[in-house]
Amino acid sequence: MDLKPWLVVLLFSTSMLAGCFGEDDPDDGTPTSDNLYPEPWERSNLVYNDQDIYARVTVNGTYGIDEVRSVFVPVDTITAADGGAGLTGDAEVHLGLWLPVIEGCDWESESVDASCQVPVIAEIGPYYNDGDVDALTPADRLGKMLIENYVPHGYGVAQVSVFGTGESNHCMDLMGTDEQRGIDAAVTWLGTQSWSNGKVGIIGKSYDGSTPWQAATFGNPHLATIVPMSGLIGVHELMWRNGSMEARGMIMHNGVYGSFGIDGDSEDAHTLCEGYIEGYANGPAAYLSGGMVTYAGNDYWTERSFLERVLANYNGSVYIIQGMQDWNVDPHMAFPTHQLVEAAGIDIKTLAGQWAHDYPDRKSGHSALPSGEGAEAYPYTLRWDWADEMLYWFDWYLKGEGRQPTLGVEMQDNRGGWRFETTYPPMDTTYVEINGADLNPSGASIGGSSGSITMTYGPFENDTYIIGMPSFHLPVTPHTTNGAHGFLTMEDSNGMHLGHAVMDYRFHAGGRDGQEVLVPFVTVTGKMEFLPMDVFLAAGESLVITMTQTGYDYVPSPTSAGSYSIDWSGATLTLPIIERGCEALFQAPMHAYGEEAQRTC
Repeated sequence: MDLKPWLVVLLFSTSMLAGCFGEDDPDDGTPTSDNLYPEPWERSNLVYNDQDIYARVTVNGTYGIDEVRSVFVPVDTITAADGGAGLTGDAEVHLGLWLPVIEGCDWESESVDASCQVPVIAEIGPYYNDGDVDALTPADRLGKMLIENYVPHGYGVAQVSVFGTGESNHCMDLMGTDEQRGIDAAVTWLGTQSWSNGKVGIIGKSYDGSTPWQAATFGNPHLATIVPMSGLIGVHELMWRNGSMEARGMIMHNGVYGSFGIDGDSEDAHTLCEGYIEGYANGPAAYLSGGMVTYAGNDYWTERSFLERVLANYNGSVYIIQGMQDWNVDPHMAFPTHQLVEAAGIDIKTLAGQWAHDYPDRKSGHSALPSGEGAEAYPYTLRWDWADEMLYWFDWYLKGEGRQPTLGVEMQDNRGGWRFETTYPPMDTTYVEINGADLNPSGASIGGSSGSITMTYGPFENDTYIIGMPSFHLPVTPHTTNGAHGFLTMEDSNGMHLGHAVMDYRFHAGGRDGQEVLVPFVTVTGKMEFLPMDVFLAAGESLVITMTQTGYDYVPSPTSAGSYSIDWSGATLTLPIIERGCEALFQAPMHAYGEEAQRTC
């Protein structure tokens, strides 16, 4: 492996990646005694194993891996009012548990010496035995990586099935109150066993990255850290954006996940409980209204909204991992969530790379991304130091060993450059406001079901980073009672996708609170925000913004058939901009990709 120190990536006008090099020779890749927990920007010389499908720790643990244990955890908070297993009083979640083999430690003893007690890392989700291996088999998606890397370092690892999936009974509740109770019961069980040191961490991606947020809503004293990767801070927050619905919104519960609880056994009837039945009505109702459908005390969506309760109740730490090109679980799950968690006084770090709905270390997924959606940042997206990064995090927050991690945001721009920011957006962000008329829009109205308007800005005089969530405030006048709907696409002057925004103008103030209808010929200002981005434009490049009715996988609003006009003189595009030179970037450890990955600034 031919690693160069301090390789950093930067886009020049040739659209090629570039790097800055120091003069020191690489060392042998072994951490020294005074640098056992190196910072990300100190790891470029370390030799990482890149031959597996996932990252490996640089220093293997010394303990063996015991045989898996099959455990059923009773959930006494599920009652007859919840239906399903509540009617029989035997609700339980199932988990597979791996513990280290430590000489002199008897895990079956009712009183385990404190020197033997270990923390637990759990992955919790619906996929064991439902589209994947069972909970007693290390899962390739993450469980195997956790078991092989961290059990030898003195951690327990658990794979937990949520209700209605795997061998857990009751109903598939799609992140509802019942599911949250089952997760909380599993955390309590893992934190109160004689062999446990009382601390539990939860990690996972996608649905499995949403269960950490669910667990954190309770303020469970045993939950010490969560690592949500592309996880949901709420179900409605995922599938609706400013009143606009993704295509899957109406069917996620009943059409996608409800079937997980139906596998031909005697427990299939458990699926027909409150949450599943409510899902049939609440998907279509949310599409029609665009909002949370809280009429008459309905709480289907509010009980599936997590972040507010986490901020109020949680006492652990948070490590968010997010693909900035993830349009399955959009990056607005990470930003402004990072700032909100930080403001609540909770320790938080975020790792945000230009990959899609993936892990930080999976070459097969990273290498397959198209232009404008991560291709330009590859292979610099791959983080072969991720297993070490998580070990350092768990050592501190689950064992109290090592040193406290440096909190902040590791951000990768769309051309591959990694840098560290103490918060995000950074404190030195400049907000540049541009009048809509100065963008030379190609039209002033959008038709009922078609049509587009193109705008341009630039060229930029200097190399520029546009970061965070640019906004575009647009005075919109609907022509009919059918309302209005808009989609913005931002590209650079070479045609590379940079970001997008969407809005049902009934929700012109943003968020999830709107009005039922728009009044014809009464102007509203749509406060559109682009989804989070971190993009680099070289000097001489420009922006191209296109406005259409809708785009990507957003379903046209039921009120979007009407045409509308835009007052460009009252419109304002705001670009959050920072200046960062080559010296601000760092190289993450990576494959030996050859001379094409070794350019100089």
